[in-house]
Amino acid sequence: MMRWLLWLLAGTLLGGIVHLVAVLILPSTATQDAYSRLAPMAPVNAVATVPQPVPQNEVMPFMDPAFASAVCRYDLTEGPIKLTVPVSLAYTSVSFYTRRGVAYYAINDRAAGRRTIELELMTADQRSNLPEDEEVTAADRLIVESPSGTGLIVMRALAPEPGLMPVAQAALNRATCKPEPLAAER
Repeated sequence: MMRWLLWLLAGTLLGGIVHLVAVLILPSTATQDAYSRLAPMAPVNAVATVPQPVPQNEVMPFMDPAFASAVCRYDLTEGPIKLTVPVSLAYTSVSFYTRRGVAYYAINDRAAGRRTIELELMTADQRSNLPEDEEVTAADRLIVESPSGTGLIVMRALAPEPGLMPVAQAALNRATCKPEPLAAER
């Protein structure tokens, strides 16, 4: 009887280890992650609108039909980028993800406190190379440090009623995500 309990315990322990390893490895081996799904429709360092979800045909799973969405696939190897997103009537949010889908920063229109969300996205090395300017305060310039050189910026605007969806989409159509000139070029 004791031998069977040991075999059962060993089998359970081995099964748990295999399960844990599989759960940790599968996301990095997935070929249809968000970055890959959006690559055909979203050029690098430019804003592209995401089509509204319809049953059986969503670009991304679990998209909320009450939100208009846009994405920017960014690449910081050439330098930082400047993101400008006009806020919509109801609610606007901007979320930042690494290439592997790890969220590292988010801001909404209420936190921005302005009619436009403006920020600069750069790596830690690029930020350390910025010249110190006494006249520019932290309130004047929002800088987000990316933990990776590539990733996704997802912008969403709420349409509280179906008839206001064109207004939410128009706000995101005015968003820009463009390379910022390097400090030496300024």
